[in-house]
Amino acid sequence: MRTDSIQLRPATVVDVPTLEYWDCQPHVVAATGADDKQDWREEIAKAEGPQKVLIAETGGRRIGVVQIIDPALEVTHYWGDTESHQRALDIWIGEVADLSRGYGTRMMTLALDLCFAPPDVTAVIIDPLTSNARAHRFYQRLGFIPVEERVFGGTDLCLVHRLDRETWTTRSGGSG
Repeated sequence: MRTDSIQLRPATVVDVPTLEYWDCQPHVVAATGADDKQDWREEIAKAEGPQKVLIAETGGRRIGVVQIIDPALEVTHYWGDTESHQRALDIWIGEVADLSRGYGTRMMTLALDLCFAPPDVTAVIIDPLTSNARAHRFYQRLGFIPVEERVFGGTDLCLVHRLDRETWTTRSGGSG
């Protein structure tokens, strides 16, 4: 399966039913937490400036979603006080049949290239649940380093990972 044909495009309201369906899939709930349902219409409406919601497609078929935010400027202050010049990512694949096919790696590569495109971005952070060992291995293979455990959303214990620009530039062969 060729994964280089994956494209990221801005999400639109047409994508809302698909995103809501994905939110209910057992593998997504296990990775994001049972209470982590998004209001996708709202997320898409505010997807400018410090936030982007992107749909991953291959062959015209939606396979996943990527959210990119500037955690220092994001209005809910989910990340609390953070350094300037960072980005935070959320990523998931919608259908279980699309897992373990290389899609996640390609989606992350595209997303990280977007995150590091502005020359002032110094790092990308991500917050998988502490219980999600598979995600930890995935992010660490991409060069992310675990930096701290934190509680987000009141109950979800997460293992925050960070990827610095220099590490990404070295690993990606100069992109970013």
